[in-house]
Amino acid sequence: MKIRAVDLFCGVGGLTNGIQRTGINVVAGYDILPSCKYPYEFNNHARFIQKDVKDIDDDEISKLYPNDTDFKVLIGCAPCQPFSAYSHRYKNNEGHQDKLDLLDYFGKQVINVKPDIVSMENVPQLEKTDIFKKFLTTLSDEGYQYTYKIVYAPAYGVPQKRKRLLLLASRLGKINLIDPLYNESNYPTVADTIARLPKLQAGKKDENDSLHVSRNLSTINIQRIQQSHPNGTWHDWDPSLLPACYRRASGSSYQSVYGRMSWDEPSPTITTQFIGYGNGRFGHPEQDRALSLREGAMLQTFPVNYQFVSGNHFSMSKIALLIGNAVPVKLGEAIGKSIRQHLREIKHELV
Repeated sequence: MKIRAVDLFCGVGGLTNGIQRTGINVVAGYDILPSCKYPYEFNNHARFIQKDVKDIDDDEISKLYPNDTDFKVLIGCAPCQPFSAYSHRYKNNEGHQDKLDLLDYFGKQVINVKPDIVSMENVPQLEKTDIFKKFLTTLSDEGYQYTYKIVYAPAYGVPQKRKRLLLLASRLGKINLIDPLYNESNYPTVADTIARLPKLQAGKKDENDSLHVSRNLSTINIQRIQQSHPNGTWHDWDPSLLPACYRRASGSSYQSVYGRMSWDEPSPTITTQFIGYGNGRFGHPEQDRALSLREGAMLQTFPVNYQFVSGNHFSMSKIALLIGNAVPVKLGEAIGKSIRQHLREIKHELV
């Protein structure tokens, strides 16, 4: 079966990489950020097209599929910031408002391309929005059968305590997500994922991997992390180390910052701020520093040799943004396996 896909909102290629690992050929990816071009093309050997999805011509994507394609797939993850729980307080923010209609443009391309299969990954909060309900109506009107689930990422091999919405739709018949691959007894952990990486000091870079680099810490933050325990809070610190805001009653509820991860559990959700010790529970389980870029990428299930930039000079915060915004590779794999399983079932029924 010659299965070809196009990835909308492809970023650095997390979804593409996972899909390709199941034998589906992703011919191209679209994203508005030029910084995604190098990692997308270098690691995935697929064409990167820098363009706002709003500017894609009606027949443009259809021309990307080779003529001998048996099954066309359209995949993507519309930027989720407008729908995330973290961003809900900023729902009137102008920068988020102009992203709210991106799912409509995804739906427009479904109508234009009429792919055999559509898949989308996003945050769980999207399920409750009118724009998602409109997208589902578009799928129904175009003859697709669809299913979607809120999944716990460790169940599909992602060592993060995060939930995501995965949608699959097919014009060929009923399609389902594959069953979970892991359970509570064997969820992948932080130790499984990053324990073998070389030790690193805060502010230092591994000489063999420029992405295995961590931010420097101030003297007081070094003292704080030295008194932090895995899964603990700032309540473990000496009172003299507390920021002024935490000494007030109103600060007592801030439990999920300045923390260490635990070796024996999945990590917290990797956000675009994972390189900052004070931005969440992003402290290394035993080393006195926050996560390195490479560790964050591996917790997003990118391969250890995945390259995000050409050369050794880069902005850590910009690379962290690309990594944190990516679809975890293992979720892409789960989607790819689901598509292939569906097509095998359809082929068997036709025979």
